[in-house]
Amino acid sequence: MSEYETIELQASPGGVAFVTLNRPEKRNAFNRLMIDELADAFETLRGEDHLRMVILKGAGKTFSAGADLNWMRNAAEFTQSENEEDAFALAEMLRRLHHLPQMTVAAVQGAAMGGGAGLVAACDIAVATKDTAFRFSEVRLGLTPATISPFVIDAIGPRWAKALFISGEGFDGEYAEKIGLVQYVVENEQELSEKLEYLSGMAFQNAPGAVAESKKLVDDVVGREIDHDLCHMTAKRIAARRASEEGREGVSAFLEKRKPNWADQG
Repeated sequence: MSEYETIELQASPGGVAFVTLNRPEKRNAFNRLMIDELADAFETLRGEDHLRMVILKGAGKTFSAGADLNWMRNAAEFTQSENEEDAFALAEMLRRLHHLPQMTVAAVQGAAMGGGAGLVAACDIAVATKDTAFRFSEVRLGLTPATISPFVIDAIGPRWAKALFISGEGFDGEYAEKIGLVQYVVENEQELSEKLEYLSGMAFQNAPGAVAESKKLVDDVVGREIDHDLCHMTAKRIAARRASEEGREGVSAFLEKRKPNWADQG
């Protein structure tokens, strides 16, 4: 795995990768270097077929405080084209995270503000301690949460997104669970670790190719009219999985009352 300045990327022999935001002295706030390093890490992980799960976390007591103040100050002096290029880097990094083929899990504690909450939304699953502070605070700075909006709206829906984007209201982990930004809320960091172990156990029971295709299936089906074309598309997909090596192995293992070959890993 590559060496980075603002993040850490580690992978266990069993097939779990850990991406750690590593600027604890800055509450893991984004700057351009961190964005570029995260984008590079996610692209690296995409090609690691042996990995089954990617856990995103923050070093220290905070997941991410959002944008680094010095980075924001510098951006105020950028030209329009420079600002567009800079913003696109963040959007592209989030897109790479969202489209990773592995199960992705955000382990959230302390705070997830602005772009930090965007990272949470871009993961498949999020676990947060109940006292985690969340906020989409961009409007308080005269800005909008534009680059993170596709991922947040996908996670919590347009009505909640609009309310939180325009109010800048802060909320905790229990509220984040209520609106769907996180799926699991826990009491403390010990329970957070236990929940990650639980999710890891599930990840290693599932066929990696089927996981990747299930993620893409959701993206391709959401928002579509349930018509003949959609039904035909989904029928073609399940037919392809039944004929696939994983599909045949999974059904055979079930009928023979044994574990499939992918469940023997990890």
